[in-house]
Amino acid sequence: MFPIPENTDFLLADAEKENLYLSLIEQINKDFNLANEGIDFPLSISPEELKIQLHEKIYRMIQYKFAEYLNLLYIIDVPENEIKQLDGSDLVILAEQVAFLILKREWQKVWFRNHYR
Repeated sequence: MFPIPENTDFLLADAEKENLYLSLIEQINKDFNLANEGIDFPLSISPEELKIQLHEKIYRMIQYKFAEYLNLLYIIDVPENEIKQLDGSDLVILAEQVAFLILKREWQKVWFRNHYR
């Protein structure tokens, strides 16, 4: 059964522990490119740096490219009900929460592909 991570740090630690961290980065890069939002994280990026850069990217998209941001969420298949539950009053916190939801969905794809193929 898919282990639902509590937060970004646990998620990234699980990805490293299961030797799927590189696959997670590849999945993120692939989906961002599908949404025409090339992000190309290097495979050598540290989990902490990935967390920071993804948060910054989402923050900028919410502020300046909202239509593209919505398209990205659709492409990645982030559950709409989870997005609707977020409090959008503070953009910095919202971007951090959305970054976690994106990572969670991408991790789910990688985890299932690895465990059920």
